Amino acid sequence: MVGEEGAFVLGWDEVLTEEELAVTLKVLCMSEEEFKEYKEQGGWEDDSEEEEHSLLSNEALSRLKTPCKKLLYDSVLLTLESYGSDLKAEQDLLNNKETYEKLSRREQQALHVRYGQKKILHQLLELVH
Repeated sequence: MVGEEGAFVLGWDEVLTEEELAVTLKVLCMSEEEFKEYKEQGGWEDDSEEEEHSLLSNEALSRLKTPCKKLLYDSVLLTLESYGSDLKAEQDLLNNKETYEKLSRREQQALHVRYGQKKILHQLLELVH
């Protein structure tokens, strides 16, 4: 369902792997009976529901049903826990010019990437909370 990478790609304004996330959320938030029916039908062949084909923009994420929001929220928390430091630590390092300049160019780039990832994840937390 999630693809080879096993991850979803989030941007500042929308989910970039929208189809994978939409299907995953739909399946994971199904009741046991709905899931049995889904399996018997072999998935959705001609699912014409509007939400299935719409972009998962930030606005759409904030309107998800409560079980899907909780699932996303908990998943984001687990992802954030997998980092060795929190968002504040990254901000502090970026704001401390002396310490930042002691980092190698590669470490500085990695810091910016981690900080951006964490900012997007925190934004998602706010959208689905």
